[in-house]
Amino acid sequence: MLNYLISQFVRATEAAAIESARSIGKGDAHYADKLATEALRKILNSIDIDARIVIGEGERDEAPMLYIGEELGTKNGPRVDIAVDPLEGTNLCAAGLDGAIAVMAISEQGGLLHAPDMYMQKLVVGPKLKGKVSINAPTQETLKIIAKTYKIPVDQVTVVVLDRPRHADLIKEIRETGARIKLITDGDVSAGLDAAFPDNNIHAVMGIGAAPEGVIKAAAMKAMGGEIQAIFKPKDKEQVERMQKMGITDIEKVYFTDDLAPGDDILFVATGITHSVSMPAVEFQKGAVKTYSVIMDSKTQTIRFLQSIRKDPPLR
Repeated sequence: MLNYLISQFVRATEAAAIESARSIGKGDAHYADKLATEALRKILNSIDIDARIVIGEGERDEAPMLYIGEELGTKNGPRVDIAVDPLEGTNLCAAGLDGAIAVMAISEQGGLLHAPDMYMQKLVVGPKLKGKVSINAPTQETLKIIAKTYKIPVDQVTVVVLDRPRHADLIKEIRETGARIKLITDGDVSAGLDAAFPDNNIHAVMGIGAAPEGVIKAAAMKAMGGEIQAIFKPKDKEQVERMQKMGITDIEKVYFTDDLAPGDDILFVATGITHSVSMPAVEFQKGAVKTYSVIMDSKTQTIRFLQSIRKDPPLR
């Protein structure tokens, strides 16, 4: 089991969150991402693991990244696969907006789908809706099921959608039912957590976003009892060929939580950078810094919330 390493992994996301938080609101997303990446890499390289990055960040925008295939750790520990985004919501951090987090999922070797860096259509719901909704169902039908399950009128259902032109039809369909929409500019993983936690008044996440974030969300859903359903959306022949090289041959297949995160022993760790529903922001205090993290263990079905206070600047 990997849970004996939880404190080490959360130390890594805390470091990434603290360093990137120093750049909040300064308008430089690239710099914020660089700070987070360097901090997280440094901590991971100090942990007694033999790690491989199976999902890295930054390939789409050429940001500094923990690249796919990168080897990390001291090599004096278990072989693990890591899916990571040192700063999910680079633009949110740069603009000082809510929803930026440092996040990663860790599994035994082969426990996370090696997802190509392309788009996928996603539906994320909490435990109450697991097995009751379908990504291929009409939007109106899905919203009725959500309302019935939560015992609320449809006009009290809230769906998170990325604010993108590609979602114009989806947004129209949701609003035609009378349901509410929370539009977000970034922060796909953070939104998934908000939908799966009870009493957040967010009932689903719908729409097309990045495939790697879908795998990271699946790791969280596995521990939370929620569900993600996803379908890859390649934009051209080149992306189809890339999928096939990775062993993904059925382009129209619906991937469920256990398809995206098939491992039995998976950890999910996230630390808030800017404020979100699930995690407060990093707080710089006089001579100290406070962080808030969530740690999930699929093996034990345990979710922990951790508040940490440390010396700032930290001991090197």
